[in-house]
Amino acid sequence: MITLKKHLLAAALLMISGAGFAQSYTTKYEPTKENLEARKEFQDEKFGIFLHWGIYSMTAQGEWYMNEGKIDRNEYAKLASGFYPSKFNAAEWVSAIKASGAKYITITSRHHDGFSMFGTKQSDYNIVDATPFHRDVLKELAEECKKQGIKLHFYYSHLDWRRDDYPEGRTGHFSGRPAGHGDYNSYFNFMNNQLTELLTNYGPIGAIWFDGLWDHDQDSNFNWRLDEQYALIHKLQPSCLVGNNHHRNPYSGEDFQMFERDLPGQNVTGYSKGTDVSQLPLETCETMNGMWGYKIQDQNYKTTEQLIRYLVKAAGMNANLLMNIGPQPNGELPAVAVQRMKEVGQWMNSYGETIYGTRGGDVAPHDWGVSTRKGDKLYIHIIHLKDKALYIPLEAKIKSATRFIDKKTISFKAQDGGYLLQLPEVPADVDYVVELTLK
Repeated sequence: MITLKKHLLAAALLMISGAGFAQSYTTKYEPTKENLEARKEFQDEKFGIFLHWGIYSMTAQGEWYMNEGKIDRNEYAKLASGFYPSKFNAAEWVSAIKASGAKYITITSRHHDGFSMFGTKQSDYNIVDATPFHRDVLKELAEECKKQGIKLHFYYSHLDWRRDDYPEGRTGHFSGRPAGHGDYNSYFNFMNNQLTELLTNYGPIGAIWFDGLWDHDQDSNFNWRLDEQYALIHKLQPSCLVGNNHHRNPYSGEDFQMFERDLPGQNVTGYSKGTDVSQLPLETCETMNGMWGYKIQDQNYKTTEQLIRYLVKAAGMNANLLMNIGPQPNGELPAVAVQRMKEVGQWMNSYGETIYGTRGGDVAPHDWGVSTRKGDKLYIHIIHLKDKALYIPLEAKIKSATRFIDKKTISFKAQDGGYLLQLPEVPADVDYVVELTLK
């Protein structure tokens, strides 16, 4: 993930200037019936957990430490020889994540440092061959996800700070690679061979979550050959969705649009400047604390209330929430993160009906909250309100109104082309939900 201000500024300036990388598309992408059904299921799921885990966790300085610390690749690679996550337990991970109410897991299969967290045959720089652990954690996770009914998605980096054949972009300048390196044909084949492994040896995969195209956004003629790569994925698993964290409007062949640390239509981070909200399924990713990968100093975790409200806002903007956790080097999920997930799950046990399977509702997001809809049910999620009365602009006719949690009747009357809801009390809940049944 991009995390630092200077990368954000560079990306923003490039978007303003209109610079970008070239892409060629020889055929128009037509999603299959299986793919369209998978998109609908993805939208219904609404909530996933993101896991940024690799040998960078041993530094406890986040996933960008190799680049930001200007670490030589040969020195950095020594981390692998000491990586032994003795407390990793796939069953415990999946159980804790399932308890949060999340329906899928997205985990880093290979991040920008080039280390593969699975037993790839394309390089010995992987968790099975290069570490004393000698276990394929993605294989174990895939088996456990299948057992517990959780979908598995793979994050995959388009860039690599270690390999000679990756054409150098605007990051990874201090790894010690020889000057003038780069052979994209070779690197492209390497990536596609790894993707083939991931989509052949690990069962059904819900999505491939790409990241890193922004590394060459200064190169207007750089062609990543996305159409070929996306076609390979869709051929291997037609139901596997493709998304790309490139901070641009979706390219042909992509099945969902993602927003990094922004809700759709917002641009708090600067990553979404000039980006439209498409008709594809939407997902917003955010960190539970401040970093993606594990950072020992970062204990600034968002409160359970903040996490729930972010999830609700995402649903009200017709998007999934992918909430990130950085596992520790010993293989455990941080205790605070596990506790937060448990508390979010308790809320979802009561209110999940107003989130799962919904779409953004008839009432647009307001300062007071958002709405979600499922069939003839419109859920009004009140997050900030200091009054008992709430006016909602709504053209549809209301048949009945109740407080969702206990079905207590709420009075309403038509007013100014919408409705005035008269609540029994000033909302004080994390999310006060009113259920409207529409005619």
